[in-house]
Amino acid sequence: MKPLNIILVMLAFMGGFMACNDALNVVNPNNQTTYDFGDTEAELQEAVIACYNRIRLEGSFARVGYTMDAVRGDEVWNSSQQWYLEYDNLNSPGTIEIGDQWIWRDWYHVVNRTNFVLSKVDVVEMSRDSYNQIAGQALFLRALAYYHLSTYYQTVPLITDYAAYSDINTMYASNNTQDEVFDQIEMDLAKAMEMLPSRDKGGEWAKGRATCGAAAGYMARALMFRHKFDEAYTILKDIIAGKYGRYALTADYGDNFREGAAYENNAESLFEVQFMDYGTGGTDEEWTPVNISSQATQGHAVESNYASQQLGSWGDLAGSPWLYNLFKKEHSTDGRLDPRLYWTLVTYEDAYSSYTGQKTAAYPNGDPRSNVVYKTEITETPLSNNAQGGISIAKFTNARNNIYSSITNGLHCGVNLRLMRYSDVLLRAAECENEINGPTQTAINYINEVRRRVALEDLKLADFPSADALFEQIANVERPKEFGCENGRGIDLLRWGFFYDQGRMNQLIEHGYYKLDGTASTEELTAETASASSFQHYYKGHEYFPIFQSTLNANPNLEGNSANKNEGNGPAFREKYNIHPVVQ
Repeated sequence: MKPLNIILVMLAFMGGFMACNDALNVVNPNNQTTYDFGDTEAELQEAVIACYNRIRLEGSFARVGYTMDAVRGDEVWNSSQQWYLEYDNLNSPGTIEIGDQWIWRDWYHVVNRTNFVLSKVDVVEMSRDSYNQIAGQALFLRALAYYHLSTYYQTVPLITDYAAYSDINTMYASNNTQDEVFDQIEMDLAKAMEMLPSRDKGGEWAKGRATCGAAAGYMARALMFRHKFDEAYTILKDIIAGKYGRYALTADYGDNFREGAAYENNAESLFEVQFMDYGTGGTDEEWTPVNISSQATQGHAVESNYASQQLGSWGDLAGSPWLYNLFKKEHSTDGRLDPRLYWTLVTYEDAYSSYTGQKTAAYPNGDPRSNVVYKTEITETPLSNNAQGGISIAKFTNARNNIYSSITNGLHCGVNLRLMRYSDVLLRAAECENEINGPTQTAINYINEVRRRVALEDLKLADFPSADALFEQIANVERPKEFGCENGRGIDLLRWGFFYDQGRMNQLIEHGYYKLDGTASTEELTAETASASSFQHYYKGHEYFPIFQSTLNANPNLEGNSANKNEGNGPAFREKYNIHPVVQ
C-alpha cells in the first residue's frame, strides 16, 4: 500500500462583528471542517490514510526522525561536523530547531490525527470489521508516535482527548512520566493486536498497512524497554508460531533494502514506511514536504544523509570504523565476507571483484555483489564527506541497487524503510530467553537461525559460560551486524542502560572513535589513532534529546526533560533495572 495524497482539512472559520457588537460566526458551506468531516466510514478511511501520511515527514521518518536515533548510537557518527554534531556528541543545547523540534512536531501531528479518528469512530455506523480496522490502525499509529516521542524526549505530554487538544499549536499539556506514556502505548497496542487482521489476509494488509503482527512486534519492543521480559517473550514466541501471521527470513538479506514490489513488504517485514519507487511520482521540487503537495516526490531523504558526498549526497553521517571491523572479524563458512557488510556500508573490498553470481547458502539465487555503487565501478572506498572522510552508509539508499548513477538530494529515494523485520523478532526472543533462563541452547538456536541466512558458523552454547557473556554477543555482535545503521540502536542503548555504567560508557567511547582526515577510516581505531569519539562529549541526561526551548517558552505547563536540565538518569534506572557488565 502506497499511501495516497489525502489531507485532513482542519478547522477554518470567519468572524465578523455587527454594528450592534453582536458576534457572528460565518462558516463557508463549501469547506469541510473537523466538525463535519469524519461522519462516514469512507471519510474515516481517508482520515486513517492521513495518519499514515504523517509518519512520512522529515521529523518522523523521511529524514531527521529516522537518522537522529542512528547518530545517537555507536554504529554511526556525524561526518559533516555541522548540525548533527551536537546530537552525535550528545550535548545539544535545546535550541536547534531541526533536531530538537521537528521530531516533536511531526509525531504530535500523528497523535493529533489519530486522536481525531478515535474521537469519531465510535459514533459512525459501520460493520464490526470496518470498526476494528479503522480503530486498530489509529491505535497502532498513536502507539508508534508515543513510542518515538518517549524514547526521544523522555517525559512528554500524553494527549488522548481530541476535543480538549484539537489544535496542534495549542497543546498546552503538562509532562507525563515515561512510565505513564508507556502504559498508554501498551494499552493501545494490546487493543490493536486484537482488532487488526494479519498480513495473511492479503491485499493492503500484506502491502503496508499496520497489522496485528506489527502491533505485536511493537508491543514486544515496548515491554522490553521496561525489562518486562516474560511478557515480551510470550508475544515473541506467538509471532514465531504464526499467531499473528506468517513471517520468515528472506533467503537474500539484501532483499530487505531494495525498492519495488518484488522486495518491499516481503515475508520478513512486520512493518515498513511506504515510499514511492524512484521515478514514479513527484517533481524536482524535492523539498516539498512529503504528501502535503501534489508536487512532492514521495520518497525519503535518508539517502541524502547516508550516501557519499562524492556521489551527490551531503555525506552528513558515516558508518563507524568499529562496525566495519566487526564485520571483518568473521567470514561466512565458504570463506566469503559477511554479505551484510555489502548492504550496510559502501566499501571497496577486493573480494567483491571475484563474486560472479555463484550460488551459496548466503545467496541461493546467485551472489550479486560487486565493486559497483550507483552504477559506478569503484577502486577504493568512496568518502562519506569529502573534507571529513568516513565510510558512507548503504542501507536505505540505492548505493547497491544501481538504479541511478548520481544522487539527487531531497525526497527521492523510494526504498521503503523497514522498521521491524522478523530477524528482530528472533534476536529479541534470544535476548528474552537469555534474560529469563540464560544461557540456554534455545537462545542460541534463535541466534543461529539469523546467522545461517548469511552462512555464518553456528554459535555453540559451550562458548558462553554466563548470561552476561551471551548478552554481550547479542548486543554487540549479532544485533549491530544484522541491523547496522538502521533505526533503533540508540533506543537499544537506552533500554540496556549503557549510559549509566562506566564500563559501558568506556565501551561506547571505543565504539565511537572516528578520524577527521579525509579518509574512509576503515582501520580499527584507538584513543591514540582516532581524532575523537562521539561519546567523549556526553552530557548527563543527553541520551535523550532536549525539548526545544521555544516549545517550552510557549507552553506554561511544560517542563524540560533530563537533557534540558543536564540531570543524570542513572540512579533511577538502576533502582528498577539490571545493567549487564562488560564481558571481554
